Amino acid sequence: MAQALVALHGWTFLLGPGFAVGIGNGLLLGFLMYRSHLVPRPMALFGLIGGPLMSLSGLAVLFGAYEQSSVPSALATLPEIIWEASLGIYLTVVGFRRPRPVRAFSPTGNVDAGA
Repeated sequence: MAQALVALHGWTFLLGPGFAVGIGNGLLLGFLMYRSHLVPRPMALFGLIGGPLMSLSGLAVLFGAYEQSSVPSALATLPEIIWEASLGIYLTVVGFRRPRPVRAFSPTGNVDAGA
């Protein structure tokens, strides 16, 4: 019973921080920041690249390809670390960029004067 609980703890630790964070924080937040131009695009690319890499690394560790504290795992996690650190520092120092105004277009393709 104790071994099963330890194995379950190991799997949940890998699936939580090792997989879900890469999808949620890296891929989704990186995509939203990339599309909205609220942070510099090269910085958001670290999230778009690092999130899937971190998730794939978590799956590789889960299936026994290598250990969690190995060099391949650290290299796959490095872009996500850069993304999270740069986002926190950037937002603390600079804040969000002001979004560009969105103009409404009429069906003919002309810009509406009232928008």
